[in-house]
Amino acid sequence: MKNPAPLIVWFRNDLRLADNPALTHAADSGRPLIALYILDESAGLRPLGAASRWWLDKSLTSLAQDLRDQIGGQLILRRGAALNVLSDLIGETGAIAVYWNRLYDAATIDRDWAVQSALTAGGVECRSFNAGLLNEPWQVITGGGCDFRVFTPYWRAASATAGTARPLRRPATSLWRWHEIHSEALSSWRLHPQRPDWSGGFVDWRPGEAGAQRRLDEFISGAVSGYAAQREVPSIAGTSRLSPHLHFGEVGPRQIYWAVAMGSTTGDGTDVESFQKEIGWREFNHHVLFHHPKIAANNFRTDFDNFAWRDDPPALEAWKRGRTGYPIVDAGMRELWSTGWMHNRVRMIVASFLTKHLLIDWRRGEEWFWDTLVDADLANNVANWQWVAGTGADAAPYFRIFNPVTQGVKYDPRGVYVRRWLPELCGLPDGFVHQPWEAEAATLRTAGLTLGDDYPTPIVDHALARARALNAFRALGASRAPVRSPAA
Repeated sequence: MKNPAPLIVWFRNDLRLADNPALTHAADSGRPLIALYILDESAGLRPLGAASRWWLDKSLTSLAQDLRDQIGGQLILRRGAALNVLSDLIGETGAIAVYWNRLYDAATIDRDWAVQSALTAGGVECRSFNAGLLNEPWQVITGGGCDFRVFTPYWRAASATAGTARPLRRPATSLWRWHEIHSEALSSWRLHPQRPDWSGGFVDWRPGEAGAQRRLDEFISGAVSGYAAQREVPSIAGTSRLSPHLHFGEVGPRQIYWAVAMGSTTGDGTDVESFQKEIGWREFNHHVLFHHPKIAANNFRTDFDNFAWRDDPPALEAWKRGRTGYPIVDAGMRELWSTGWMHNRVRMIVASFLTKHLLIDWRRGEEWFWDTLVDADLANNVANWQWVAGTGADAAPYFRIFNPVTQGVKYDPRGVYVRRWLPELCGLPDGFVHQPWEAEAATLRTAGLTLGDDYPTPIVDHALARARALNAFRALGASRAPVRSPAA
């Protein structure tokens, strides 16, 4: 009997075997399967940042091994425009169907529709599934049939169905079609940084499904208990650090949601609820980006289109390099550069500093985070930057301007976090570690610190910067302007 025609499973940001609907449904078809990953760098799609490329390199290596060792498959790697790659592979193998899991940014949606239209016209079945969200962006709507623009009512509606779908098991060994199919060498994609290799500080990350599961297990057995209080403290491991695994789909939100709900030993449920709201905030960000795709590059609040952002390259460079003279800001930026990650509370502080103290456009910060974060996610990155800047949906009010000194004192009172990333300040007493310019000359000498040499003086005075920002926002009329979406 002639072998049945194969089916292609197109992996994207779903680099796992468990709770992977496209893979599960493909395996259930009984047809030979072809596992494919496409590095699509077509015009219109946002190129991966450098840190994301590093992660993808390791995640694809892990996925290829898992496919081979756990269900007997081979990961085929191809580089090029998705439609061209898929058409070529269909021609080579006679595949009659392509299954994939959905993504929700506008450029990818347009690409996927073009792929589906062309392949379907040629007689190839295309099916897509939800693997990346608890709720599809169009499933949670207001009573009037509109999208949500405020988080609290959104999550009130979304959480009612968030935990209804249980995660899928990893499919059993399936029939795989993998002989005589050309696969490009992962090393030829040069995802890992070359000359220089700046990724030495990334060693604690373990990309891949096994690394994601280990991180989830550690969180459930540890930090989830006390999460509500400890998640704001950057000096301790009080958060899940699952964000890069979640972005690349090495673990799915359903898996996390259920595992935390079922595995936590927290008595009153406050910690679990607090963590689930963080998952909900991710869902909300994807919801907003789906319904308002222009916010990927434009203000959600269009009244900010006339805001007088400053063009200050030296200040922007000082911010990027952790040389602003404000220790909590600089510690966060150096943590980011070294590890590809930054604690969430500190992300808000450094974003507020850039957009409020320096009055530099949030898009410049978002671009830097996109390139340097291992968890760079378009919906989260754009929405969170706009939240801090005051330009987004359900944004922080314009007058919320974080004082980097008081924020440091509140969330890092002993200076543990600052000293970890700014060793030049290690000799300072706790009372000055967040404001070294206030230390007397004798204290600085004892600490072996020369301001302006070993560590910079502040590039801007907080009180003056705050007043400047408030004047700029008031001139815009931000306190009175209605919230409205970008023009269609």
